[in-house]
Amino acid sequence: MPRASTAVPAKPAAPKAPRPATDDFIGDTSWALTEDAMLLQYGGPRADFRSSDPWRVMRIMSEFVEGFDKLAHIEKGVSIFGSARTNPDDPMYGAAVETARLLAEYGFSVITGAGPGIMEAANKGAKLGGGESIGCNIELPFEQGTNPYVDTNVAFRYFIVRKTMFIKYSSAFIIFPGGFGTFDELFEALTLIQTGKISQFPVVLFGTHYWAGLVRWLQSRVLEERKISAPDLELLTLTDDPAEAARVVAEAYALQLQAAQARAAKGRTR
Repeated sequence: MPRASTAVPAKPAAPKAPRPATDDFIGDTSWALTEDAMLLQYGGPRADFRSSDPWRVMRIMSEFVEGFDKLAHIEKGVSIFGSARTNPDDPMYGAAVETARLLAEYGFSVITGAGPGIMEAANKGAKLGGGESIGCNIELPFEQGTNPYVDTNVAFRYFIVRKTMFIKYSSAFIIFPGGFGTFDELFEALTLIQTGKISQFPVVLFGTHYWAGLVRWLQSRVLEERKISAPDLELLTLTDDPAEAARVVAEAYALQLQAAQARAAKGRTR
């Protein structure tokens, strides 16, 4: 006869608490509010926007002026994005170095977010290729230092200003594997292209294995449900080859230059 178990029966698991309505569970960063956060946070039902927000407009305007002043000399620029958590021993770090080096040899200035990881790799490659290495840093709750390979550094408090600089002074975006910030830059560029705000602007996804799931989802779900059109997917170029990424950017720049010259000639004939 089997021996009876003397173990105490396990108590039924307590019902899982509902997720809170706020994101407080990921950590309280109120002690480190940035200017961006103070602008966007909810001030309360009795907050008088006239006491602060109009003055922030002046500060935002000054950031635009500073950014334009420091970056207006760029004639050929390309922005490279990717995870700040990418280590130097990651193959993607080496690929970013090589891609930026080739772009510098094509005569491009390389623009990044000035931080570590892929950003550091791209700035390093730009210097190895003899090109200009530019960093557009951003104030964050936790300090993000400027990597040592940046020649020209522009510091921003507001994402809206920084995003404008990335687009305005770039002929293309090269997107390495990254997280939410990388996705943000990717989809913002695609939206601006789709809506006709910028044209002949290549968006290169580097790392076919990393981006394959996203592309399959866009094809099987977003396109299938007619949320986008088939030509929208052609806005993306996937590659694992630094030489191909640099070539795509160089060819697109040639087309952009031709279009700019045609607009200028048309303006002179009016």
